[in-house]
Amino acid sequence: MKTNWDLSLFYKSHHDLKIEKDLKSIEKMCLSFARSYQNKTDYLKTEKVLAKALLRYEKLSAVLSGAKPIIYFHYVTALNSSDHFAEAALNRMSLRLTDSTNKLLFFDLKIGKIDKKTQTKFLKSKILLPYRYFLKRIFEISKYNLTEPEEKILNLKNLPARQLWSQGADKLLNTKTVRFQGKEIPMAEAMSMVSSLPTKSRRHLHSEIVRTFKSISHFAESEINALYIDKKINDSLRGFKEPYEGTILGYENDLPTVLNLVESVTKNFKISQRFYKLKAKLLKVPYLTYADRAASVGSIKTKFTFEDCVVLLRKAFGKLGDQYLEVLDRMLSNGQIDVYPKKGKDSGAFCSSSINNPTMVFLNHISNFNSVKTFGHEMGHAIHAEFSKKQRPFYDNHTISVAEVASILFENFVFEEIFEKLSPKEKIIALHNRINDEINTVFRQIACFNWELEMHKEIRAKGSITKEEIAKLHNKHMESYIGKIIKMKEEDGYFFVTWSHIRRHFYVYSYAYGNLISSAIYARVRANPNYMKEVEKFLSAGGSKSPSDIFLDMGIDTTKPEFFTEGLKNIEKDIKKLEQLTKKFK
Repeated sequence: MKTNWDLSLFYKSHHDLKIEKDLKSIEKMCLSFARSYQNKTDYLKTEKVLAKALLRYEKLSAVLSGAKPIIYFHYVTALNSSDHFAEAALNRMSLRLTDSTNKLLFFDLKIGKIDKKTQTKFLKSKILLPYRYFLKRIFEISKYNLTEPEEKILNLKNLPARQLWSQGADKLLNTKTVRFQGKEIPMAEAMSMVSSLPTKSRRHLHSEIVRTFKSISHFAESEINALYIDKKINDSLRGFKEPYEGTILGYENDLPTVLNLVESVTKNFKISQRFYKLKAKLLKVPYLTYADRAASVGSIKTKFTFEDCVVLLRKAFGKLGDQYLEVLDRMLSNGQIDVYPKKGKDSGAFCSSSINNPTMVFLNHISNFNSVKTFGHEMGHAIHAEFSKKQRPFYDNHTISVAEVASILFENFVFEEIFEKLSPKEKIIALHNRINDEINTVFRQIACFNWELEMHKEIRAKGSITKEEIAKLHNKHMESYIGKIIKMKEEDGYFFVTWSHIRRHFYVYSYAYGNLISSAIYARVRANPNYMKEVEKFLSAGGSKSPSDIFLDMGIDTTKPEFFTEGLKNIEKDIKKLEQLTKKFK
């Protein structure tokens, strides 16, 4: 079992000659395709000619999606933000590939301009059946497309207008340490520790962390304004009326469903407020601070080493099917999971997958209860990615909102495995922690959605906002879902410095969307284990259909107005259960 990424799966070193060879190969393929179709129009009129062009384009898209040079250096910088050679190489290569992909812009743009009558004909064509959903997406997006020269400009400015700003903020934050109990602790590790500490230590460490955030907030202020103004420019050019429209379209959801989700959760903030009142009682404190938001109400004394986690996941996945266990074992053996935190390494956890490349999981394991669930969560992503590889290249992917369903589902299976081994009092703690996660995943993320929306509107109206204003808006919206039981300090608002999701413009709704759908699937599996056959269909669907159609195939209609409200009631039932369990052990 390996606990560090084996990046030799991609290249032997930063200076591997194959890196340049692969880059040149990609550039050559893009140029060849452009020369073949740039001045042709027959594929826009004839089904057979379009099918042939799409087959070639699909092969090229697979190469671009799995561009190893870019992926390799992304992983290198995630492991070590101080690797200046890797950072510079990543920037150079990104510009080169942007230039190459710009040569292909004409293809999607021209297809998008096909007249409505021919579009209908193509969507009904048997010859084009393998590409139906792909074409449908192009036709839907086409109304927001710009001219080819304009699209090229937007692609080229993405690096200086977005990526370099975000990289700079991450790099600055990852170099910071926090002094705690006489030691200098890497920021990622310090942030992971907060929730598991006793109240006094927790609040002290939290204060040290947000003090560090505030000290670098001047940079984050400029970064946020730059990213949001850039978004405003892009939205204005494309004709999006609301800041969130582009994200929802890109995630392949329909606007009414997402707005219904946001409205339903916001109207039910009383559920999360009820939970935090109970949390204060369990912590035996008269009020909560922002440091207490994710705090445990007791100690699950068992330490979960990474080896322990592997045992737990193997048991959980083995019960579901050997195919899930095989993914876990293979990734552990091949060095596809990077486990432990260290200075310079990015905080948090993620799973990364691309066509024809190994799926990679990134952790910051510290042997606590949350680390087990995080491992299960990211392996849910990994399993989804591996199963999606059954699809053809165009559909060997899945939109972000769908991805969260798989990750939360497998996290629940892992939680179930842990829960059965706990004492009655520890079960109270674990149930609390799971509800706490649900509150964070559903209510907190929608509060963040509302916060983002207000920031976008403020920046669009005023031209820019100060770090103090950003911090104030953060506190306003965090208080909205936690309630009056919390007493937030001005400094808490500077948490915006590290909240990466607000840089991804409304990405957060996907967490709430995924959680509530995942809960529905989980309930069906528990009622009927054979429902895992339907789950496997979902995991294997990749990006071959819209999210609503993928779930409808499983008997779940996410377009019903009452769907999300029903899911919120299930969270409330868990809170009531926790209240009853708590009374028994007073």
